[in-house]
Amino acid sequence: MSTPKRALVTGGSGGIGAAICRRLARAGHHVYVHARRTIAAADALVEQIHAQGGSAQTVQFDVTDPQGAREALGVLPGPIQILVNNAGVHDDAVLPGMRPDQWHRVIDVSLNGFFNVTQPLLLPMIRTRWGRIINISSVAALIGNRGQVNYAAAKGALNSATKALALELATRGVTVNAVAPGIIATPMSEEVFGEADIKRLVPMGRSGIPEEVANVVAFLASDEASYMTAQILSVDGGMT
Repeated sequence: MSTPKRALVTGGSGGIGAAICRRLARAGHHVYVHARRTIAAADALVEQIHAQGGSAQTVQFDVTDPQGAREALGVLPGPIQILVNNAGVHDDAVLPGMRPDQWHRVIDVSLNGFFNVTQPLLLPMIRTRWGRIINISSVAALIGNRGQVNYAAAKGALNSATKALALELATRGVTVNAVAPGIIATPMSEEVFGEADIKRLVPMGRSGIPEEVANVVAFLASDEASYMTAQILSVDGGMT
């Protein structure tokens, strides 16, 4: 097991985020469970982690607010050494009918949120000479999806940012990777994909579960993944 570190998971109260928080806590890390509006769900998750012998606490801010994010991160004790940029939204529409606010909202959370959270944490992380940045992308960034041009664009840009940042930090003891889930059984995906869609799109014939994503994140956050950086790992049942 890795030496315990301080981990921040944005969007930590959602389906995939909560599984990641639980998995990192099980690995012995102190987990900051981030939420913007669903603070009650984040608090309940923290209580669950404590009940299972783990260490966690809630942190609340809006990833799209640069100053608010910086202030919230600035009061955390000690540097964050594991950062999971998981916060994201989708607001689907085919592009001819997409409103500007739908485009900008999705880009703002996934891409600008990545910058607003990651940039203030980099120098403190670099000073520890050990860091893991793991960005949660999507299969939509790799193969596209009708009605999700905004989401695919945001996650595709996140993949490119992952590779570029990995090069900047490669000699500093900090790795940067992305995990691209396919259809995962969460309330968000259930709004988009029915059972017939899953059978048609996924070679394995089923949706994944959040824990299958969390296990890959936990590996990338460990000492065992010290020579892996600039990678986009798909967890999608064979879709890509």
